[in-house]
Amino acid sequence: MQFHHHGYVSQEPRVQNAAGYGMSRPSDLPDELDVLIVGTGPAGVIAAAQLSQYPDIRTHIIERRDSRLKLGQADGVQARTVETFHCFGFEERIVSEAYRITETAFWNPDPKNPGNIIRTGRTPDDSQDISEFQHIVVNQARVLDYFIEFAERSPGRISPNYGYEFVALEIDDGAEYPVTVTVRSTAGEHEGQERTVRAKYVIGCDGAASKVRKAIGRRLVGDVSNHAWGVMDVLAQTTFPDVRIKSVIHASAGSILHIPREGGHLSRIYVDLGEVPENDNHAIRQTPLEDVIKKANGILHPYTLDVKDVPWHSVYEVGHRVTDKFDNVPEEEVGQRSPRVFITGDACHTHSAKAGQGMNVSMQDGWNISWKLGQVLSGLAPESLLDTYSAERQSVAVDLINFDKQWSGLMAKKPEDFENPGEVEEFYVKTAEFPAGFMTEYGPSIITGDTKYQDLAKGYPIGKRFKAAPVIRIADVNPIYLGHQAFADGRYRIYVFADQAKVGTDSATERLADWLQTSADSPLLRFTPEGADLNSRFEVNVVYQQRYTEFDFTDIPKAFRPDHGPYQLQDYFRVHSVGTISDVNDMEAAQQEPDIYDLREISRDGAIVIVRPDQYVAHILPLDAREELTEFFAQSMTAQR
Repeated sequence: MQFHHHGYVSQEPRVQNAAGYGMSRPSDLPDELDVLIVGTGPAGVIAAAQLSQYPDIRTHIIERRDSRLKLGQADGVQARTVETFHCFGFEERIVSEAYRITETAFWNPDPKNPGNIIRTGRTPDDSQDISEFQHIVVNQARVLDYFIEFAERSPGRISPNYGYEFVALEIDDGAEYPVTVTVRSTAGEHEGQERTVRAKYVIGCDGAASKVRKAIGRRLVGDVSNHAWGVMDVLAQTTFPDVRIKSVIHASAGSILHIPREGGHLSRIYVDLGEVPENDNHAIRQTPLEDVIKKANGILHPYTLDVKDVPWHSVYEVGHRVTDKFDNVPEEEVGQRSPRVFITGDACHTHSAKAGQGMNVSMQDGWNISWKLGQVLSGLAPESLLDTYSAERQSVAVDLINFDKQWSGLMAKKPEDFENPGEVEEFYVKTAEFPAGFMTEYGPSIITGDTKYQDLAKGYPIGKRFKAAPVIRIADVNPIYLGHQAFADGRYRIYVFADQAKVGTDSATERLADWLQTSADSPLLRFTPEGADLNSRFEVNVVYQQRYTEFDFTDIPKAFRPDHGPYQLQDYFRVHSVGTISDVNDMEAAQQEPDIYDLREISRDGAIVIVRPDQYVAHILPLDAREELTEFFAQSMTAQR
């Protein structure tokens, strides 16, 4: 990480200096604000964390509880989400306290004795090398804690306003603060009292029973299946040998999805309770815990489960529902007026819990809308940018529902209905990229380009997340993953992959660098506010094809090593060469390894890869496509000079 460029830091470097509204933020909810976030669930806290990087925006987040969440219901954290944690600076800390999933075991009836289960297969969790990040399990409450800590340590100094519940809202598009929100105090001396606040925008992160969703006339559409599951977190003694391994179990008596949890002793167990009779009227949800435990023991036979403690349990029926739009503007009015209210997470999509997608997808919803609101409210982008939120995330939710229908259907199948015992394992491996969080692919829009130049970098599909790869950072000869240095600060990343010309000679790379630094048409100049550092809106990185021993950092054009901060200190983190850790340890061996150009299928003639603030590839262009580069950003940015 980088610090000291604003002056010497001797304390925790992750605590940034307060700025703007963060310097005088009131402890209570004010009467007027820019963004009101309703709910401190996963989508809400990541939205607050991102907006805390925009300290001039008055953002507040309310929560009906009177304090932090103590017992979370979501626990599975996919690799894409851990990558997101890395962007917010706490990946290493949360991974250290989590359970890491490295393998999944599959259990089926013993053909010789169908009343017993036997292990029939094992598969690595990431057999396709999808990500360098881990798949972990950790209490949702701890995830929320880390994001809230980030928001409180950021320039905006955002802390939740606990003890407020959302009641209703009204929208007047012509007003300075178009959304009037009624809230009710749920704790303290003012409990039960209502008041109104006025906001420019509202983000509803208030769960499946969302009052914000109902207030804007949206509703979840879909169905509830006729299958019920009991879920419980247990501390138990068991003879089941894979108690510390994620296990998918199909038995004659039903099915179990068993997931070990953090701490070395806790497990989450999803227990198949079978089909729900018609006209049950949700009576299945009253199934006693003792019955769920008894059912689990029947499925695990011949193994036993002696439950000592159950911190949390529930019974649910699988539902697959999604709203048709994630904001308050009807489809026919898009482009005619700007959305003012947005919904995220369970407020706009619900599904089974067994694929570990709820918390993960919700966080990407919250990140998507928050960086866009940050840009618009800072005067850096037009309001039309906000139209892309619903368009992008609603299609992701539909894909999620379709996937979950398949997965939950397989989990509910009886052993005798499978064509072969390995059917679940085969599906698990074949679809691994989706639950890991890496199948999201945004279509063309004002922030996602077309595929005209995709062949210049085939390994970076436009619209998909930017996949990191090894390089050598020139200034300190450190082997790193390009992409891991991208902090959640709202900036676009421009990755320049140089052509084959030697550093310091006339080349497409050198000409591009000169134009970026000096031309009035350069996006760095056109879209960066007057007086701000040239890297305040864009972080420009370069990767050269020569080895790090063939040139010096000072040979590089200034556009790739800008000055920043009050002392205008040089940024040493943006210049890279091809290579891996072997370059430092064994040069001969390094020559035999594929470099980033090979790994990501980048043209040796060079390419520009633009990456959005939320890590998705926005566009790919040739090194000489200067006019197209500026035109692309002009679609979603407001000129500052």
